[in-house]
Amino acid sequence: MAGYVIDESRIKDLQKIGVRDSKELSPVKREMLEKMLMKMAETVVVLKLSAEEIDKMRIETNLNRIEARKMKDIINSLDSDKVFIDSVEANTDKFKREIIAGLSVGLKRRINQKNMDVICENFADKKYPVVAAASIIAKVNRDKEIDEFKKEYGNIGSGYSSDPVTIKFLKDWIEKNKNYPGFVRQSWLTAKEIMDEKKQKAINDFIISD
Repeated sequence: MAGYVIDESRIKDLQKIGVRDSKELSPVKREMLEKMLMKMAETVVVLKLSAEEIDKMRIETNLNRIEARKMKDIINSLDSDKVFIDSVEANTDKFKREIIAGLSVGLKRRINQKNMDVICENFADKKYPVVAAASIIAKVNRDKEIDEFKKEYGNIGSGYSSDPVTIKFLKDWIEKNKNYPGFVRQSWLTAKEIMDEKKQKAINDFIISD
């Protein structure tokens, strides 16, 4: 997850260099833009969570709450007059209130005094270049992490549930091992389903062989 701060007068510069939703850009284009964005920014915050950290937090909450918590951490660490939030929930007003409630006293005071605006929308990375810039930086950092895992574990794919390479890696791994490697979220629904399939297969094999 990333926070990106730039002077409002330079927003058009983001558009000129081709900044848009990171999902619409090739890896090569993202890396090129990321280097440019880092030079243009006033401040950049990249927040990383390990699979183990997420799994521990998932015991008491869900991914949306975790993301909201980390968004608040990023905003609290910055000093901006305007904040754009890419909401992870359809009810953007409710999500905005949750974010504001978790901000520091000083930031909440600025919001109440109209010295700071908070814009919270779905698909904000498609509408606001500054949000797209943050999404590019977050995606490039994620891709780098994936590349490091590939060096150790081979082709793990993109790490998304829609990727057949990732699914094959998980199934092959769990077929040979009792548990997933440390970079896989145990609480990830896809990983849990694959694990459940293995356990069910083991039960069926036991019944048949018995």
